[in-house]
Amino acid sequence: MDSELVDLVMEDTRERMVKAIEHVKNEFGSIRTGRATSTLIEGLLIDYYGTETPLKQLANFSVPEPRLLVVSPFDKGSMAAIEKAIGNADLGLTPSNDGNVIRLAFPALTEERRKTFVKMVKTKAEEGRVALRGVRRHARQELESLEKEQSLSSDEIERLEKILDKMTQDEVAVVDAMLAHKERELLEV
Repeated sequence: MDSELVDLVMEDTRERMVKAIEHVKNEFGSIRTGRATSTLIEGLLIDYYGTETPLKQLANFSVPEPRLLVVSPFDKGSMAAIEKAIGNADLGLTPSNDGNVIRLAFPALTEERRKTFVKMVKTKAEEGRVALRGVRRHARQELESLEKEQSLSSDEIERLEKILDKMTQDEVAVVDAMLAHKERELLEV
């Protein structure tokens, strides 16, 4: 019984850490690098016949050139709504519509804009690290409550806390590696 509870706590902790890493990945994907990528606009909500619908459900995306993203709506009637949503998203992109597709030309980033993006990425990475440490803290509290119920010995708690620390360090290292990669990508001219 006791080992089952410990296993549940540890498994829940692993799952939460994986979700935190996925969140950081998604946050990084939403920060522009000067290259065309659909992750920047996929989540935009489009007013599609009165319903807020994510753009990725309304269109296909292609990148024919490094700085050009082509949005091909499934329903040509949604073109104006998609164009309006992209224009209002404050992404620094100007949509051009030819009646069949919407083209988004990604301008080259200025040095100042790159540095701003690097700061944003560092902030997102720190938020990810804080989330991971919060997951560890929550797991420790659960383990300590098991200790108070006399289900676990203090030696067992100490061993499990070392495992939690190692898991946290490994996941923080993943965030740091993702940060380093994104910084290189942003500063690449």
